[in-house]
Amino acid sequence: MIAPGKADKKAARTARLSAALRENLKRRKAQARGRAKSDDAAEPSSPERAAAEGQTPDFRRNRGND
Repeated sequence: MIAPGKADKKAARTARLSAALRENLKRRKAQARGRAKSDDAAEPSSPERAAAEGQTPDFRRNRGND
């Protein structure tokens, strides 16, 4: 059994870590939005954009032979 003091410390640590993870996720999403915005202006025909639009690149060796 966990002592009452230890349980409180563990709960506080879990809450701190949860808050830190939420903030980290918000920061990473904001960075990704910023990169996507700058990528759209810089390179309109990037492979990432093609994948996002549902177009997949053709990696077959002999493309003409179906």
